[in-house]
Amino acid sequence: MDYRLLVYFLAVCEELHFTKAAERLGISQPTLSQQIRLLEDRVGSPLFQRMGKKVYVTEAGEILRKHSRNIFHELEQAQMAMNELQGMQRGRLRIGCSGNHLLTATIMTFHAKYPKIELSVMELATEETKEKLLSNELDVGVVFLPEEDEQLRCVPLYQEKLQLVVSAQHAFAQEQVREIRLAELTEIPIAMLQQKFYVRQMMDDCCAQIGLAWKPIVELSTLESLLQMAKNHVCGAILPQSYVDGMGAQMREQKLCAIPIIDPVPQKEVGIVHRKDMFLCKTMDTFVKQVIQEFA
Repeated sequence: MDYRLLVYFLAVCEELHFTKAAERLGISQPTLSQQIRLLEDRVGSPLFQRMGKKVYVTEAGEILRKHSRNIFHELEQAQMAMNELQGMQRGRLRIGCSGNHLLTATIMTFHAKYPKIELSVMELATEETKEKLLSNELDVGVVFLPEEDEQLRCVPLYQEKLQLVVSAQHAFAQEQVREIRLAELTEIPIAMLQQKFYVRQMMDDCCAQIGLAWKPIVELSTLESLLQMAKNHVCGAILPQSYVDGMGAQMREQKLCAIPIIDPVPQKEVGIVHRKDMFLCKTMDTFVKQVIQEFA
């Protein structure tokens, strides 16, 4: 089967739009449609179904997509193995992370040592990182544990805890509150991440443990936006301690106060994960060891 046809096929799978896929590939839409028809003739089955203006992947298309990704994965593995011969002078790592702040120090150190290695870091929820690892769209991830998928290997890094962050104008800051019980958070307006994120799930699980029914007044999708809520005295924000610690100078400049949460403490282990069947090339092995060293 023509490698080029599979490239075209995967582009349409990802875009679910022939015109957008054609623009991405740098070819005309009629040419792309003709190439997809050629591929469908070769496999003997329709790969896409049009319903109005929408494009859907057929059952046969899903089968081909899965195997196509495996083909490209194997080719990338071969390239990684050949890169070994060049002493990490080229290559690429695709990384999924539950918060880019977790890898900032590692990325700076790694890039300084190996400037020709391309690093692509995506900030994703833990489940999204897992899915992309299993579909060969990522090489390694830093996620919340435990991870029980038999296809993934996990290395624990540290225990993440959550803290309440408020502005200097907040009553808790003025009263110099040292700790706050989880139940007390129901008495003040709070901003948190959306429910797909493990940071939010940590809070929800802790609340369930003590029979506390409670929801935040604001739900957002980034840690930066939560920090802005606290900074502008809109409400308090629940943030990971690792993020708060990394923002030390900015916290002081913006006169923000971090208060540990207790009874119970919302916490969860964070670790680095990759596929067990992944060829652990020198580039990836070095990066993984660098991450472990940074958290040691």
